[in-house]
Amino acid sequence: MIIIKTEDEIKKMQVAGKVLSDVHHKLRDFIKPGVKTIEIDRFVENYLKERGAYPEQKGYEGYPYSICASVNDEICHGFPSEYELKNGDIITVDMVVNVDGWLADSAWSYEVGEVSPEAKKLLQVTRESMYKGIEKAVIGNRLGDIAAAVQKHAEENGYSVVREFVGHGIGQEMHEDPQVLHYGKPGRGLRLQEGMVFTIEPMINMGKKELTIDDNGWTARTKDGSLSAQYEHQIAITKDGPIIITDQGDC
Repeated sequence: MIIIKTEDEIKKMQVAGKVLSDVHHKLRDFIKPGVKTIEIDRFVENYLKERGAYPEQKGYEGYPYSICASVNDEICHGFPSEYELKNGDIITVDMVVNVDGWLADSAWSYEVGEVSPEAKKLLQVTRESMYKGIEKAVIGNRLGDIAAAVQKHAEENGYSVVREFVGHGIGQEMHEDPQVLHYGKPGRGLRLQEGMVFTIEPMINMGKKELTIDDNGWTARTKDGSLSAQYEHQIAITKDGPIIITDQGDC
């Protein structure tokens, strides 16, 4: 069942989105060679606590951290650890922020120090693919229009789109209907209507789309060892076009 959100409820999610966007911007300066990924987790948790917010994913189905920190070939759900980031790494930080019971969800990929031109292009195209999908998130379009726009841009640049993980509705629960695929054909799927709120969060691989899951039961990584990146925004469908709830300044 899709839960249609009121203007007031969307505004409440925008409060959480502002906190989330702010911490992502802070991470641009915090993330650098020599920083351990567990230190990013602690930084985020402390930042949220100081602002009356809570890391919603901590404890979700047993997940033990405030963020997901996915490095290089890790697609998503990477565990923060004692791993020290190296010059040339890329890292995706994904988090869900709870403010007064309303949620915001966003992932950004970051360059660590000086990265290769190939890695830089992967991040650029992944980010662009997300925004191509957002452009299609208007009343009357279908979910397939979003999916096709994402897939087309990624594949035109020689990359592959991960199939196993998708966007989702969100509000007071982390995962609601509908599921939002990042691959498919235009003109298909659920028709978009005012008040829908969901994430668009493509995971794009430099190599093939296939993945494996680590022994921890959470972390997905590319089967061929290629780099993977992700950008995610949470949006609301309105009569004036999509509102990006988690965008308080360009990611």
